[in-house]
Amino acid sequence: MTDIHVLFLNASLKDSSEPSHTQGLYERARKLYEQEGAQTESIRLADYDIHYGVTGDEGDGDEWPQLLERVKQADIVLIGTPLWLGEKSSLATQAIERLYGTSGDTNDKGQAIYYNKVGGVVITGNEDGAKHAAASILYGLSHIGFVIPPNVDTYWVGEAGPGPSYMDGAASENAFTNKHIDMLVYNTLYFAKLLKDHPIPAKGNTL
Repeated sequence: MTDIHVLFLNASLKDSSEPSHTQGLYERARKLYEQEGAQTESIRLADYDIHYGVTGDEGDGDEWPQLLERVKQADIVLIGTPLWLGEKSSLATQAIERLYGTSGDTNDKGQAIYYNKVGGVVITGNEDGAKHAAASILYGLSHIGFVIPPNVDTYWVGEAGPGPSYMDGAASENAFTNKHIDMLVYNTLYFAKLLKDHPIPAKGNTL
């Protein structure tokens, strides 16, 4: 059993009362994480009242602070998003903005609090835009301190134009997507374990 904690932030625009194709794709990764002994947790951002802003707490009913605490406890943070008009969802953007709001907070070594955490991304849609959205999310996470291993973007998009979403057809049999699920899981796990044993030295990167 490993002590790695995986947190999945699902930025679907639908709350938990409705199925999420992004969640469906993540479920394959979750099973692999748990087979490897990791602890997993999944949060549907649309279930929470997350205020706009770039601080850790926007006050007056803002529920982001409780989610931020979960991020702080995690070793691996994955952001999942559907694609709308070729872009990540507005909730994915908001989550990154709120994470950015505390990127100046430091750990006991004086580094950003996201140092020694590993990031990744899960994307679904029925048109193009997955690589663009992955680049945006992974850069955002890297910029605030997350470690981004190679090949930690898994995605599925259908043919151009309206069509079936991830859970509507045979997407679960897509060899390319499934290979990237494997790479996402094993590469994030490897780096998370590596950073637990050998954290990034503070020299040259304190705030």
